[in-house]
Amino acid sequence: MAHKNNEKLHIAMLGHKRMPSREGGIEIVVGELSTRMAQLGHSVTCYNRRGHHVSGEEFDSEVLSEYKGVRIKRVFTVQKGGLAAMTSSVFAALKAAFGRYDVVHFHAEGPCAMLWLPKLFGKRCIATIHGLDHQRAKWGRFASWYIRFGEKCAVKFADEIIVLSENVQAYFKETYNRETVFVPNGVSSAQQVDADLITEKYGLHKDEYILFLGRLVPEKGLRYLIEAYKSVDTDKKLVIAGGSSDTAEFEKELKNSAAGNQKITFTGFVQGRLLEELYSNAYIYVLPSDLEGMPLSLLEAMSYGNCCLTSDIPECSDVIGDCGFTFRKGSVDDLKNKLQFLCDNADVTEKMRASSAIYICNKYNWDDVVCKTLQLYGAKNITEFSAHKKEENNENFVGQ
Repeated sequence: MAHKNNEKLHIAMLGHKRMPSREGGIEIVVGELSTRMAQLGHSVTCYNRRGHHVSGEEFDSEVLSEYKGVRIKRVFTVQKGGLAAMTSSVFAALKAAFGRYDVVHFHAEGPCAMLWLPKLFGKRCIATIHGLDHQRAKWGRFASWYIRFGEKCAVKFADEIIVLSENVQAYFKETYNRETVFVPNGVSSAQQVDADLITEKYGLHKDEYILFLGRLVPEKGLRYLIEAYKSVDTDKKLVIAGGSSDTAEFEKELKNSAAGNQKITFTGFVQGRLLEELYSNAYIYVLPSDLEGMPLSLLEAMSYGNCCLTSDIPECSDVIGDCGFTFRKGSVDDLKNKLQFLCDNADVTEKMRASSAIYICNKYNWDDVVCKTLQLYGAKNITEFSAHKKEENNENFVGQ
């Protein structure tokens, strides 16, 4: 659909579960992009799945038709196994194809299986690859095939492909000889808050626990974390915060592995004030993943001034730079040794805390991400809006 340089764009986004939501990194990204674009005067529609929150219907929120200037439309969804993502993206792509949109933005590989349809109707189609999803352990044979098919459709039909890491950028070049655009996620400066609800609910106090926060899926390396933690000589607790995301059996396995250890706490899915308190009062944050796209939880943990320990995969090590620590991916012994070192050396963790928030908020900014994305949409005369300047990030950081 043609448009003048100074006209607002009509944008559709799909592939996420729901917006607004923190069910996963994709939902956070869609929320940040769509609301900021709406603030700039563009017309944005997000196609949400029907059904319950991935961590359980107790986390369901009010069904909205509008959020911060973004139109929200729900599409037909089959609530069974891995069919929810596929069916919702099929019907969202149909609606987007026949809708009055300039741009249709697909998020994640699986939904891109339908990218050809709005492209056929003359829409500009953008794909964001949040990670190489076909490599994730939770998918069966058909789901993995469908996700790989979506990847190939993105390669063939997308006007632009956005990737979140240089590692994935290299994968598309080497596998398909397809050029992609590296646009990492952003993060906002965070305000630290005192331990209150987490003390009341879980008996947690400042600097008395090691935190993992993310989805409870095999590729996050939680087996290694629990095994390594059991061998660490420390009074600090291990807090595993997050929902199961279609992997209830894996969550059960983790809890069985931790059974009998009174220092390991599973909080389930958290959001709002609980989430803020967990980030604000952790001694260190740990992300032992085997596979990531670009971990928003790591960016968030650093924005709260946490000392972070991650596996040495590029998607994590590139994020933390010199402001954190890594261990060899999959090595329980190396993870145990790094945990022990950090538990024994509070001065080292304090030094990292002093620099992590300023570093991460200066390096990854949502306003920059929005401007780069709009350029890929074909928008002209882009002006950054209400930018979080580097000086403001530095001033807003509390707890150095």
